[in-house]
Amino acid sequence: MIIKQNQILTSEAKKPILYDVYYKESNKPKPVVLLCHGYKGFKDWGAWHLVAETFAEAGFCFVKFNFSHNGGTIEQPLDFADLEAFAENNFSIELDDLDRILNEIESENDNFPKKIATISLIGHSRGGGIVLIKASEDKRINKVISWAGISDFKARFLEGTTEFDTWKKTGVTYVENSRTKQMLPHNFQFYKDFKENEQRYTLARVTKNIKVPQLIIHGNEDPTVSLKEAQAIHSWNPKSELVVIDAADHVFGAKHPWEEDKMPSDLKKVTEHTIEFLK
Repeated sequence: MIIKQNQILTSEAKKPILYDVYYKESNKPKPVVLLCHGYKGFKDWGAWHLVAETFAEAGFCFVKFNFSHNGGTIEQPLDFADLEAFAENNFSIELDDLDRILNEIESENDNFPKKIATISLIGHSRGGGIVLIKASEDKRINKVISWAGISDFKARFLEGTTEFDTWKKTGVTYVENSRTKQMLPHNFQFYKDFKENEQRYTLARVTKNIKVPQLIIHGNEDPTVSLKEAQAIHSWNPKSELVVIDAADHVFGAKHPWEEDKMPSDLKKVTEHTIEFLK
């Protein structure tokens, strides 16, 4: 198996993107699967490496990457070393990052298989919303999958609450990272970016416009993103396929760090369902 980790994608006047590529050599064109992490996520979280290896064994080229403003740096991709970048992140930046990595995959550089057959997107949690937008807009995407994906960006801004008013007034709000105990900042520009692009980022509208095969996987004991969100996405595109993993949580039994050499059973089910859907 070919594994290329921490490859650096640079673009002028933009933050670099770190990415990993997993695949097995063959003469056939490879279907590419690209994983977008969620809020406070990163490409090396938990058992994502085992997911990548499983896809590669099944004949795919699996790519995972860090959004440029996820708070990690080239030197410290596992920690939130760049809180200034985290504060300046927004959906426009993440969609631009996704576009950059898709261009990189198509660039025929040596990190990827010689021939690409198809490109499919997987998004976890907030990344699930990002991949829906991209799949509705970009003809390069052949299939789209959300794992514990969200159905609504707007609701999460809590407009009209005291917290929201304070954020607007002070220009910054903080969210605790339960793993590192850091207080992660969000500048008010995050909300402004959403408002300026609200129609583009309304996932109900987006999902109705998706023309490619769509898979939605969700645990029915997800404490972070309710199963109702998966059901809502499915209702907006009745041609989509909804798979509910019984008793599964938001991360399908994984945690960070993941030190075992096997995936948790729920994540294994998610991976198997996805591979079956893609094949």
